[in-house]
Amino acid sequence: MERFEYELTRHGAESFRKLVYFCTADGNCGLDEVPTEDPQALMEILNERGKNGWELFQMLFGKDGVMCCWKRKVLTDQPYDVT
Repeated sequence: MERFEYELTRHGAESFRKLVYFCTADGNCGLDEVPTEDPQALMEILNERGKNGWELFQMLFGKDGVMCCWKRKVLTDQPYDVT
């Protein structure tokens, strides 16, 4: 059975000049007015963590910044313990 470890990281709003993800009442979502450097800042975060085996599985956006939820496989020969 595969095993994973998880980690949460926070990235303050000061890391991004203006990053807005907006959903309308009818469910259409998209990025609005995103400056060129903001996707670059996100890409740097993703690439840095990815180099260490972490996979992003969720991003939560708020007024104070972004929280990223990561997982990676735990490599071990020990049997899985359910306790």
